[in-house]
Amino acid sequence: HDALPIFNSFANAMLEAKSKISYCKTCFNMSTLDPCEICSDNTRNRSVICIVAETKDLMAIEKTNEYRGLYHVLQGLISPIDGIGPDDIRIKELLYRVSQNDIKEIILALNPSVEGEATSLYLNKLLKPFNIKISRIAFGLPMGSELEYADEMTLARALVGRVEI
Repeated sequence: HDALPIFNSFANAMLEAKSKISYCKTCFNMSTLDPCEICSDNTRNRSVICIVAETKDLMAIEKTNEYRGLYHVLQGLISPIDGIGPDDIRIKELLYRVSQNDIKEIILALNPSVEGEATSLYLNKLLKPFNIKISRIAFGLPMGSELEYADEMTLARALVGRVEI
């Protein structure tokens, strides 16, 4: 019986959060504001859009404090095996944003999975005609790891994504 008030309080907090949180109509980030805190921040670089699959990916990038541009949350990845095609995620909205704004660079920050690769290739094809820089986050070895334990695909990606020092 002691847990009932705590459970009720938790349940009420969840219901309140559900009623207050929605998607930003600009970038499709989850937020209590529309436009969201990031889209409303005039100190951010408005000529760069980082494309992520989900809000959790946006939050992971924000934690680094390295990126100061805008985002576009696709709310999924193309996955024909799961019945998810380009029309099922926020690609049309991205193309509209790019066509209506002075965008200089698109950064693809999608998972290195089959679905992430398919989505990246599709987006690259659609965005090429805009004549803007299209880049992709680097993939490779995590800090503190050992080369001998890395799988072949990770090592191959690390070699392809190498940078001059």
